[in-house]
Amino acid sequence: MLVHLVRHAAHDHLGRTLTGRTFDVSLSQAGRDQARALGRHLAQTDADAVLTSPRLRALQTAEPIAGAIGCPVEVSEDLDEIDFGHWSGQSFEMLDEDPLWQAWNADRANARTPAGETMRDVAIRLMRLIEDATARLPGRTAVLVSHGDVIKAGVCHCLGLPFCDLHRFEIAPASVTTIAFGDGGCSVIAVNRPCPPETGRIAA
Repeated sequence: MLVHLVRHAAHDHLGRTLTGRTFDVSLSQAGRDQARALGRHLAQTDADAVLTSPRLRALQTAEPIAGAIGCPVEVSEDLDEIDFGHWSGQSFEMLDEDPLWQAWNADRANARTPAGETMRDVAIRLMRLIEDATARLPGRTAVLVSHGDVIKAGVCHCLGLPFCDLHRFEIAPASVTTIAFGDGGCSVIAVNRPCPPETGRIAA
């Protein structure tokens, strides 16, 4: 099974606030343009299934993709953003003064969020979803719309990297990361490929 992991498109809080599991964050105009561009691109692939995080920003990214492909959107809790507990909604400026936030970023392999979730927990739920999708959709291609650190957790898992290495690569809004899954395990094909709104094509 081929999986395209898509980070949700841009919204106005990016880089300023830890959105977390806040439902009422809508895509910006640039984000809506990105979502349509992703739809145009992914419609040219063999993708025939779209699963998404329940967050509004992810749903608004998934819907144009599913519309372009011609399939329904399936919501999965396993694609949800990390549960950051009371950190959600706080500015990064405020969080930088929190020793627990500093510990989380310094030791992602072991640290927990205030809600108790670890990067390992995130990787486990993502892989569980992919294993289930592979069983249901063998040999097919699926688009999974999720969040930056969730996708990073999956990449680290597939490459056998410690979770503290997730700071070494980027997963940008509206980017596509492609992983193949089979009997021999998983193979990372591409990471963080951008889809410029003005072209709708994945950049080389």
